[in-house]
Amino acid sequence: MPVKINDYEPIVGRNVIEELDLLASQVEGKVIQHINSTALGGGVAELLSRIVPLSKELGIDNRWDLITGEEEFFTITKKIHNSLHGAPIDLTREEIDYFIDTNRKNAETISWSGDIFYIHDTQPIALIEKQKDIGGNWIWRCHVDFSAPYQPIWEFLKQYIAQYDATVFSAPAYARNLPIPQALISPSIDPLSDKNRDLSSEEIEATFNRFGLDPERPTLTQISRFDYLKDPFGVITVYRTVKKYVDCQLVLAGGGAVDDPEGDLVHRQVLDQTDDDPDIHVLLLPPDSNIEINALQRGSTVILQKSLREGFGLTVAEGLWKAKPVVASAVGGIPRQIVHRFSGILTHTIDGTAYWVRQILQSPEFAASLGKNGKEYIRQNFLITRHIRDYLLLVLSLSHPGDDIITLSQRA
Repeated sequence: MPVKINDYEPIVGRNVIEELDLLASQVEGKVIQHINSTALGGGVAELLSRIVPLSKELGIDNRWDLITGEEEFFTITKKIHNSLHGAPIDLTREEIDYFIDTNRKNAETISWSGDIFYIHDTQPIALIEKQKDIGGNWIWRCHVDFSAPYQPIWEFLKQYIAQYDATVFSAPAYARNLPIPQALISPSIDPLSDKNRDLSSEEIEATFNRFGLDPERPTLTQISRFDYLKDPFGVITVYRTVKKYVDCQLVLAGGGAVDDPEGDLVHRQVLDQTDDDPDIHVLLLPPDSNIEINALQRGSTVILQKSLREGFGLTVAEGLWKAKPVVASAVGGIPRQIVHRFSGILTHTIDGTAYWVRQILQSPEFAASLGKNGKEYIRQNFLITRHIRDYLLLVLSLSHPGDDIITLSQRA
């Protein structure tokens, strides 16, 4: 059965549901059109797959369209992605022209039907050129770590970002010097999705058995795309360090996305690094493996997210929601989700990560405390109901330019 907005009431309370209904009534009649580069794989697609239908259930006309491109286009956009994370990667004039031309071709094939246009990440960023023809309010939503972008690529993107009516970042550190309003909206998880809903012990055990895992032994797990910036090689080093003191097994599970051409290479390199260790389980999962990911996280003893750079890292919120102790790098949006030693553990080095994993494995009461606090912290701050509220508030602010106070009224 499709999830209804009232199904969230036992989790977030009646007041939250009533507030969403009030906000939705204020944008009635407007069409909101989201555009990104993939329907499967990655956090953006996962967010939109939940936000769009729930917004429709609130009575908001939400639509979701994709841009398309050849392999060359996504190779270029991966270079842009890596450069935004600080890598000094330059684009040739030919690559820039190809990127812009692909955006322009998509602009002519998309069925434009919105009043508010949410353009997600850099792949479709140049679609803003279409605003002069179709009007509307345009929002650029950045999901990546923007704290220290490579300057030449930033200057290239800035000429497009400055044309939007507003931009949205996931953490304060990503704010830039721009001539347009900037909003801080953190991503979220859906507690009722297959990836996050409650599972029975039988479902968890069946998943562990399917992947050859021993449910009686401590399990360290990182769920991520196979990407250098997720540092799977560092995770392997952490596991090997911890295993000298505590018998355990490691799960590195994830998949790829059509807009990430490096995934296959990283996956192969990870396999090469495992040295045929039977206690390292490298799982390449299809995009719809939500229940499997849920079960792996719920059956784990410690969840890791040892990213080198991170836009936000929703796998952290997923692990915390399942009341698991999470040890994660203090990068990008991860520190927004973890209060160190209260709702999780933040680390800066491989040695530090290994140290805290050992502490948690050897201190069950401490692990339980982290898990309990972590779940409550996510409930209060990073669930989908808060995310939809923030999106609606941004739409309302654009609909009332210059107003310091917006008066809301109930539906008649």
